[in-house]
Amino acid sequence: MKRILASFVALALSASAAFAHDFTLGSLEIDHPASRATLPGQPVGGGFMTITNKGTEADRLVSITAPDVSDDVQLHEMAVENDVMKMRQLPDGIEIPAGATVELKSGGLHVMFMRIKHPFKEGEKFKATLTFEKAGAIDVDFTIGAARPGAGQGNGAAAGHGGHGG
Repeated sequence: MKRILASFVALALSASAAFAHDFTLGSLEIDHPASRATLPGQPVGGGFMTITNKGTEADRLVSITAPDVSDDVQLHEMAVENDVMKMRQLPDGIEIPAGATVELKSGGLHVMFMRIKHPFKEGEKFKATLTFEKAGAIDVDFTIGAARPGAGQGNGAAAGHGGHGG
């Protein structure tokens, strides 16, 4: 009986590790890095996640690299200016204030994988490295959700990116 229980516990722990999608770097917690499936010929893909800074000092996400999917990964912001939705690259990165949570999602702050090397397929994952000004670098896995709005895992992973060609 003890052997069966030990096997069950080991299986449960390995399953929870396999499904875990949160990453910690110092006082920063990176939750659920996600993208969405791309359509044939689509040149870009979006990236979304939540970053919580549990520390007492602000930090800044300064860059992301994902060489398996794109040689040009950018941090972007969408905002309304004079009643027009505009997107702009954030060359200085994204501030993560002390004690705050920053959500990267469609229609706001987000990641853009430019000139993707191959289509993103639902259910797959890809590796990326997030680099923070103070905390340093961490490797994360982006999970690819459904391509269509409303289908798949959450608003960010499924929302549109028409301004990016996707």
